[in-house]
Amino acid sequence: MAEQAQYEELARQLSALGAVKRDIGRVLPTDCPGGSAAVLTLLDRHGDMRIGRLAELLAVDMSVTSRHVAHVAERGWIVRSPDPADKRSRILRLTPAGHAVLDELSRRSSALLAERLSDWTDDEVGQLVRLMTRLRADFGDCRSVPPRPVPPAKEPAQPHTRPAQPHTRPAQPHARPAQPHTRPV
Repeated sequence: MAEQAQYEELARQLSALGAVKRDIGRVLPTDCPGGSAAVLTLLDRHGDMRIGRLAELLAVDMSVTSRHVAHVAERGWIVRSPDPADKRSRILRLTPAGHAVLDELSRRSSALLAERLSDWTDDEVGQLVRLMTRLRADFGDCRSVPPRPVPPAKEPAQPHTRPAQPHTRPAQPHARPAQPHTRPV
């Protein structure tokens, strides 16, 4: 098992992946921001679905998901069809135009990665892919799996406490009655 310091460094490195995601976001077409790209990617990966399921996969609020869905629907990248099981619900489905956008997104992000990792060997890129795939599998679907309990630290820190003080308001022996508000005439 890895040492605590290795896990701490791994946590730092994983948080720094945000910079990689931001760089990839910068090469997206201007009319396809990250949220829209995520909607298209998830529909491609998981197939047709209701907006509620999409919100779960995106791990964002339903209102945010609705904005992303509206954005991609306005551009003709998805269609919203009535759900045969529940006519009040809609099924989201990629269109040929949506697939074309996904192809462009893939081309752009692959080109950026090829540029940035040009001094990596094929084996190093393959190893990164295998390890990231394994990491994702070990975390599973974070929204449906309860978090594993974290064992306590070897020496738990002692909380700083002070004696509880009763919260009382000082007495007001000479309180004045409220005066009516009048405006000068």
